[in-house]
Amino acid sequence: MAHSYTNLLYHIVFSTKDRRPLIEPAIAGRLYAYLGGGIRAEGGTAIAINGTADHVHILARLRQDKTVSDVLRGIKANSSKWVKDTFAAQQGFAWQSGYGAFTVSESQVQRVGAYIGDQEAHHRRQTFEEEFVAFLKAHGIAFDPKYVWT
Repeated sequence: MAHSYTNLLYHIVFSTKDRRPLIEPAIAGRLYAYLGGGIRAEGGTAIAINGTADHVHILARLRQDKTVSDVLRGIKANSSKWVKDTFAAQQGFAWQSGYGAFTVSESQVQRVGAYIGDQEAHHRRQTFEEEFVAFLKAHGIAFDPKYVWT
């Protein structure tokens, strides 16, 4: 085959440092747009981005020649700097060092996108910590609960 054909879809989740509620409504929309731009700059496509005060969900299609860790390292570093440069009251803004990245089937894109779009309502019923552990379990990822949040 002369060309490579891929459809690498990821549901990516990461939080602010120490899960502090730093993503205020006044900056959320612009931050999500900036994150989407970072994904585009890496050759990917942001399908859905949303979150709450302490974490972000991204549904994205990434290139086959880019690792998830490299893409996230870049967008997290650049967006953290951008927040500090753009919003004077956000000088302490930072992302946690880790993340969750879960593969998504094309048949589930609409469902995952709707889930991401409904974050505020979802988190009236479940904490971020409960949600993240549920993702780990649903995807069969082994973890030690004492190290998930450290």
